[in-house]
Amino acid sequence: MKKKLISMLLAGTMVLSLAACGNNGGGDSGSGDSESASMGTSDDENTLTVAAWDPGFNIPALQAAAEDYKANVNENFVLEIKEQSGSSDIETAITTAASAGNYETLPDIVLFQDHWFANYYTNYPDAWQDINDADVKWDDFSQEKLGYSTIDGTHYGMPVDNGAVITAYRVDLLEECGYTIDDLTGITWDEFIEIGKVVKEKTGKYLMCMDGDGNDLVYLMMQAEGESQFKDGKPYIVGNETLKKVVETIVKMAQEGVLLLSNSWSDYTDQAIQGDQVAGVMNGNWIIPTMEKVEANSGKWEITTMPTLTGEEGYASNGGSSLYITANCKKTDLAKDFLAYTFGGSTATYDKALTDGGVISCYAPAGESEVYNQGVAFFNDQPIYSTIVEMGTHVQPVEQSDYHYTCRTQIAAAIINIINGGNIDDELQLAEDQLNHEMGN
Repeated sequence: MKKKLISMLLAGTMVLSLAACGNNGGGDSGSGDSESASMGTSDDENTLTVAAWDPGFNIPALQAAAEDYKANVNENFVLEIKEQSGSSDIETAITTAASAGNYETLPDIVLFQDHWFANYYTNYPDAWQDINDADVKWDDFSQEKLGYSTIDGTHYGMPVDNGAVITAYRVDLLEECGYTIDDLTGITWDEFIEIGKVVKEKTGKYLMCMDGDGNDLVYLMMQAEGESQFKDGKPYIVGNETLKKVVETIVKMAQEGVLLLSNSWSDYTDQAIQGDQVAGVMNGNWIIPTMEKVEANSGKWEITTMPTLTGEEGYASNGGSSLYITANCKKTDLAKDFLAYTFGGSTATYDKALTDGGVISCYAPAGESEVYNQGVAFFNDQPIYSTIVEMGTHVQPVEQSDYHYTCRTQIAAAIINIINGGNIDDELQLAEDQLNHEMGN
């Protein structure tokens, strides 16, 4: 009964993490004052300021860290959370400060999206302070995650949330079709398609869905193969046989009625997933709260690893953010110590970040805690949080690029054109040409 209660609380918290997005969150002055959207630092020697967004997700994680650090390290510590309406507010603040040559408007620490950091470091290298000498066991983190915030071997970011991909299936619908989740674990994409065709015929539901406009499937499937869409800093689309095979597979899934490519993000989340059109979901684990909004499906989902081209169990990561110390921070030692003690190694911080905000860690020891190993009712009592941490440790680092999202847009357009009859080689050539143009090559 205790197991059920805790899992229900965790599930409810994760539902709120997206529902609360954009609302104003509160916090006490000792651990998380998020009343002001303005940035800047404090003159008090025990106070740090941090800019973040999402009062139902990231901000509770920061409050948990502040409470942990105050209780166990510095009883006078205060973390002032400067709540922003979204990540773009922080990106704009960095750009504005750098353009003016004056970083005094920035807080001590900012939460920053992983996929964007390399771009902002390249453009504004003086905006950041490294944390290379922080007392952190970096080997305890997902190396793929650290790859986003590590520049030329130097650490700049402290990971917060885990972007490890889950592949979730409606096990009740699989059972109707004569399958179990084990039948979809460690399989090839061709085998997945054959199962998907049966599921579509017998239940009318797609076994996979994705936003067709912001199609992440190519990146996820490529990463599960240990491959990238970039090579030595340049687009690697034409001549990339793995990428071509992945695109062919996605096109085949769509044409066979196995994959639903929605017209927009809202169609993907509201119609495909919450509208009960699918028997499977694959994306970063942050998609879980979206799934959990359909309370009638509680207990009907389970998660496993991704299919791959070869049939090995596949692992990938998508999205996530880390904390970075800005050039304006004058209390660098305090900032490093705070980050190192909390997100750098405290299971207490991560336990409370999970229960209060639904934030799943990519710090491997966190997955060993009692909280992380509780069964989750929505996922048929699977201990999904410890499983997700474990999955994250297997994700292979692949070459990243400042133009990740531009590449995604171009290949997504190519896939739609191929589905509509375009020649695959011509469309991939066009995607590469467009990407090279955007990159100034």
